[in-house]
Amino acid sequence: MTAAEYDDVAMEIIDESKLHNHTIDPSTLTSRIIQSQSIQQEDAADNDKHNSEDDENMEDSSSPEQPTFQKLSAHASRVGGKAEYRRIRCPAHRYTPLRENWEQLLTPLVEYLKLQVRFNTRTRSVEIKTSKHTLEASSLQKGADFIAAFMLGFEPQDAVALLRLDDLYIESFQVTDVKTLRGDHLSRAIGRVAGQGGKTRFAIENATRTRIVIADSRIHMLGSYGNIRLARNAICDLILGAPPGKVYNNMRNVAKRMNERY
Repeated sequence: MTAAEYDDVAMEIIDESKLHNHTIDPSTLTSRIIQSQSIQQEDAADNDKHNSEDDENMEDSSSPEQPTFQKLSAHASRVGGKAEYRRIRCPAHRYTPLRENWEQLLTPLVEYLKLQVRFNTRTRSVEIKTSKHTLEASSLQKGADFIAAFMLGFEPQDAVALLRLDDLYIESFQVTDVKTLRGDHLSRAIGRVAGQGGKTRFAIENATRTRIVIADSRIHMLGSYGNIRLARNAICDLILGAPPGKVYNNMRNVAKRMNERY
């Protein structure tokens, strides 16, 4: 072997020894990976702990304990403790029905709304007043709406729905607001709205789930907003001269849709 060949063999042996020395043990690599993962988990846990402590400190400093108060009655919530009252004037044609149905009107106002009620014979008006037993501030307005609905001509059992439900309204309009009519033309328009024996009015009430009062040339409707709109459209069609049969068909379709909806 020549000197050059001897040097080449020595270099190969040195390179193999270096490669052997730099070989990574798989068990050592796995242990290092596991150790790095555990270190990351510990760091994340420490960060979460510090963040939760910071949040608790901020909540303690920014949101103190809120005080709790008892609900005030309608009488105590008034400025200076003064009671409120409403006065509803009684028309001449409703004086006798008011006297006959006074017990039915008085019961829900006194027993449920805890209001004080009296009838002033000098001014012929119903006066409603809050007391220390009145629980809700809206009771006075509900009672006034209930009496006002009776004065317009609604039955007590229909008007009492204003006390139990919050989405009921009363809408009134004149027949002449829809179309200018006079004399016999106005009488025929009112007759078309009422129908023979009140048949048309009852059909509209049952189809739209409303209550309708026809007082001369003035019409009052009691019900929810959507139902009042349907009843008003039917009444306006009758005033404008639509045949009752066509209105009946429309009401039948409306009643069918409402039954499917509810």
